[in-house]
Amino acid sequence: MSRTNAVGPCSGQGMGAGPRGARRAGAARGSVRCRVAAERPFSLSASTTMEKLRQTRLITALKTPYLPNGKFDLDCYDAFLDDQIKNGVQGVIVGGTTGEGQLMSWDEHIMLIAHTVNTFGREIQVIGNTGSNSTREALHATEQGFNVGMHASLQINPYYGKTSVDGMKEHFRRAMDMGPAMIYNVPARTGQDIEEHTMLELAEHENFIGVKECEGNERIARYSAKGICCWSGNDDEAHDARHGSGAVGVVSVTSNVIPGIFSKLMGADPQPELNEKCQALISWLFAEPNPIGVNTCLSMTGQVKPVFRLPYVPYDRERREEGLRLLKELGEEVGGHENLKVLEDSEFVLLDAF
Repeated sequence: MSRTNAVGPCSGQGMGAGPRGARRAGAARGSVRCRVAAERPFSLSASTTMEKLRQTRLITALKTPYLPNGKFDLDCYDAFLDDQIKNGVQGVIVGGTTGEGQLMSWDEHIMLIAHTVNTFGREIQVIGNTGSNSTREALHATEQGFNVGMHASLQINPYYGKTSVDGMKEHFRRAMDMGPAMIYNVPARTGQDIEEHTMLELAEHENFIGVKECEGNERIARYSAKGICCWSGNDDEAHDARHGSGAVGVVSVTSNVIPGIFSKLMGADPQPELNEKCQALISWLFAEPNPIGVNTCLSMTGQVKPVFRLPYVPYDRERREEGLRLLKELGEEVGGHENLKVLEDSEFVLLDAF
């Protein structure tokens, strides 16, 4: 190897003011397709924007591709996102954990949000991961994100330097004051659960869209019964969350790899056999902490260059060979299936400076 009842948003309550500041149309960029930024409907009312977000079933936590020098590969990004849209993806999280926002400077992060809006903002919902464990940073990044046109923010509770429940609620309220926000509950990463009574209070805010919930389908079912919009944060449970627990849909990592299948899984009708068919691949993708699996997988399909920003490193060869077998079993449903290969260790580039 060389040297990221109802309190009611879903029942029609909680519609409120949009983000501070006008959304600005930037210059369209990208060699994949040219779009005219000025034509984008940024004048949509806040309530219309909130409604569109609450109807978005398949949201990909989008991978960020890199050039060999570690900078963003925007041509690759555009081609990849183009394919996502063609396969039924309705929204994206930009710079989430999967997209390695944690390894970006805020300048990089906001630039990528702006690029996504300018290039694809008429076709998909763009949700910027502008949360932080620092309220000050979260507010600054969220304001910048709305200024460049994102439709909503993703907000996480303060991690590592955890706060009290009252402090958590104040943190989220200040972030939601900036504009539409999806709350993200992932105790495995933050070390602190956003408990149900806290979420019910947060749901009263006018800019609360809903929650990306990683604590299972029983909790999603309880929230859904109270009118809170939920997106599963667990790919292996997402089908049952949608069809059995009332979830709107999923914020998915696996849809980077098989967007067409996940579009079907989030459709109107249950697809239990198709869901079962994907489980082995989902398990493989999460054999190590995300985003290691999806980074390795998309390198193997040739959809991104095999470039890793440390501390992430690819799966070892034995695990890559296992993945190759699973990907081949899914055939044409896998993006880049015609280019599948294991890759040699020497083909991966690991960067500690970019």
